[in-house]
Amino acid sequence: MRLLITIVLVLISCSVFSSENDSGLHTDWIDNTVDPAKNFFLYANGNWIKKNPVPPAYSKWSNFHILQENNLQTIRTILMNAADNKKIIPGSIEQKVGDFYASGMDEKAIAAAGIKPLLPEFERINQLKNLQDLQKMVARLQMMGVGALFDFQQMQDFKDSRQVIGVAAQGGLSLPDRDYYLKEDKKFQFIRERYLQHIASLFELTGESKTQSIVDAKTVLKIETRLAKASMPRILLRDPRAVYHPMTLAAVQKITPDFSWQSYFSDMGHPELNHLNLAMPEFFKVMNSQLKKVSLNDWKIYLRWHLMDSFAPYLSEAYVREDFKMKALLTGVKEQLPRWKRVVGTENQALGFAIGKLYVEEKFPASSKKAVEVIINHIRAALKSDLQKITWMDAKTKQAALEKLDQMEARVGYPDKWWDYSSLEINRDSYVLNVMRASEFLTKRDLNKIGKPVDKNDWDMTPQTINAYYDASMNRLNIPAGILQLPFFDPRASAAINYGGIGFVIGHEMTHGFDDEGAQFDGTGNLKNWWTQDDLKKFREKTGKMASQFSEYTVNGTLRVQGKLVMGEATADLGGLTLAWRAFHAPDIYKTVKTVDGFTPDQQFFLSAAHVWASNIRPEEAERLVLVDPHPPAMYRVNGTLANMPEFKATYQVGAGSPMANAYCPVIW
Repeated sequence: MRLLITIVLVLISCSVFSSENDSGLHTDWIDNTVDPAKNFFLYANGNWIKKNPVPPAYSKWSNFHILQENNLQTIRTILMNAADNKKIIPGSIEQKVGDFYASGMDEKAIAAAGIKPLLPEFERINQLKNLQDLQKMVARLQMMGVGALFDFQQMQDFKDSRQVIGVAAQGGLSLPDRDYYLKEDKKFQFIRERYLQHIASLFELTGESKTQSIVDAKTVLKIETRLAKASMPRILLRDPRAVYHPMTLAAVQKITPDFSWQSYFSDMGHPELNHLNLAMPEFFKVMNSQLKKVSLNDWKIYLRWHLMDSFAPYLSEAYVREDFKMKALLTGVKEQLPRWKRVVGTENQALGFAIGKLYVEEKFPASSKKAVEVIINHIRAALKSDLQKITWMDAKTKQAALEKLDQMEARVGYPDKWWDYSSLEINRDSYVLNVMRASEFLTKRDLNKIGKPVDKNDWDMTPQTINAYYDASMNRLNIPAGILQLPFFDPRASAAINYGGIGFVIGHEMTHGFDDEGAQFDGTGNLKNWWTQDDLKKFREKTGKMASQFSEYTVNGTLRVQGKLVMGEATADLGGLTLAWRAFHAPDIYKTVKTVDGFTPDQQFFLSAAHVWASNIRPEEAERLVLVDPHPPAMYRVNGTLANMPEFKATYQVGAGSPMANAYCPVIW
């Protein structure tokens, strides 16, 4: 239920996205050698693509990344100023963000420490005597943010969205997805061979012999492969009912008799828990059997690996280089980012809302928030009008949909209540220990929500994030400050540009409330069917067409897009752009837009929507994303969406038989 990338940005000078006029239209991005009726993505962005190859340190290059570069510079300045401030108050946000940055940039201290910061944890693993000790160590590592064996987090109860419950889910893998362990294609066989070498190399760096490190690497791969086989595929994970199995502690214990959940909850700081959502019971049955089948010594090897894999990027240079080799194989990047960019990126995750508070104070104008709230209201009105006019829904379903829309909340910019970081210790002594302490702080903060009423003031994304999201359990869409700038939004640009950009984003998130996942939740955020049986059948037929359409698209000419995986995001793209179009065509808005450089207001709108996804991508990254990302590739987010819109076909006179003239594929409109 997200846009494509969770990267951060800052408000920047308009020179980065300069255009030939004041409307915000980027006519210089257009490739006039391409027929817009055949490939609108390349027509709208062809010149941008030619002029913006993927830099060596990146797997992909897009407008998101250009904005990120500017954001990194601004955040770096904030952090450096804090680090250099001699009058800073101990324990303040400024002290913590400054010291974290200083520790990450102290290469001499990091090199001198080497693997030493992890040695106490290695020793704890080596001292494990039995299964009970093993389980306590799993809990300890999970508290530090290490994804060992499985995942344990909090979630809103699908059947009572007012409450937060615990959820145990499949996990314990290091490669991006179960398919990397199970597929027999030569590509995946090669990746597994390199993965074995990578594990062995990191073990060698800790002092193991070459022979022993190879043996240990094979042990890790064997355990992770067994967990991968038990894991649900990503397509099935999209069904909320398939991952919702609330049960008492006694019931969970019957499924996993060799894992003491009562002791585990105690170790995780929540001895009071007596029920949870066991999201994937079959996975945990296999996990339980492996606890008995795998020797304690092999489990020690597995835990040492996950500890090392989690923190290698923050250790001395030899570990960082080896960690990067695997990243390069999976994504196609050619060189490592400069240290300062890596440190800023890490700190933005560890202390995101602390940085966000400083960021908002310095960079986010209230005028932008107000302007975007107006656009949200216009798009909400467009959706309400469409729902009222819809012909295939009966009155009961239609009324429920309208009630859900009325209850949908929209938040813009930043939270009203900021996080409290007072319990988090940050100093300049050790970079990796700062990362560990921050990870534990984040884990504790997350788990401490369990058993309590939902905090409706909480945000999942920091204000500086270039992203937006819809939360089905909250029935809420959030638009962080970071995305409120070019090419998404500019208060000086024409309505065609803003509705094709940020209007598209807002409509996308609003539509998630009614896509194949969101439509299973009611207006209060509960997993509850509000459809009549006949309407639900029609709805599934319509979303099924979307899956079929996107399954016809390929990546790198051979690998097919997983239509059932991207169906929700493709639905939101179509619904979002349709809503933005209709809101844009409100008489009082549409009349303000003039023809620019021969481009009509309608043409400008579609160009703006396509400009959002201007990007280049490495083949390796494209293949990785098609396996793990629920969003369609950028080209199809444009072409696949527009091919379903009669308004686009009329605007660009797209004839029958054109690749941009797909059979009309409506969802709820």
